[in-house]
Amino acid sequence: MTAKSLVTIKGVKDGLVFLLDDKSDFSDVLHDLRAKLEHTSQFFSGPIVYVDVKLGARSVVDEQKTALVEILRQRGNLLIRSIQCDAESKPQEKGYQVQTLTGIVRSGQVLRHEGNLLFLGDVNPGGLIESTGDVVVCGALRGTVHAGVNGDANAVIVASLFAPTQLRIADVISRPPDEWGVKQAQMEYAYVREGQMQIDKVAHLHRIRQDLNMFKGV
Repeated sequence: MTAKSLVTIKGVKDGLVFLLDDKSDFSDVLHDLRAKLEHTSQFFSGPIVYVDVKLGARSVVDEQKTALVEILRQRGNLLIRSIQCDAESKPQEKGYQVQTLTGIVRSGQVLRHEGNLLFLGDVNPGGLIESTGDVVVCGALRGTVHAGVNGDANAVIVASLFAPTQLRIADVISRPPDEWGVKQAQMEYAYVREGQMQIDKVAHLHRIRQDLNMFKGV
């Protein structure tokens, strides 16, 4: 008798949807997910693929969500766009809009995004993020980021560990890293002033942007 599949993977226009069985024990679901990724590894390599995880009627605690994310992050080209539960209803937000993605941008990979991006993960040397809005990297930024790709010179680039190979905002390209005056990799942000790329501490971000308040009090 064939065992019941606890994880169903469906392809959609802009990525993959992982449907997790909401009646079985969560540890069994994670085991099935891990096995599927291992047995179909040839499909999870190469260009970046967006992933939406649907939990059905199941609610998960932070520890369970972390375990789920860690399994998916083992596949270098999977970026988690959302983890959805039927019981959750997300109100329509107004004002500053930002989308969260989780994963790792490895060497040779390009992540392109429309709007403001909060990226939970690392950008490795040789990796590239391009976004039409702001880019906030909660992790190590050692690759390249291009914010405001459609010409928005007011966009900013923020990173928890700020050691990029190159930065670009609109059409302004950063100076070489050794000219930034940053003595050690730390939490910084980049912005454009009078046509020049500037680097400053995240604590000073509020001086130029009142709407980007996720680091308020840092």
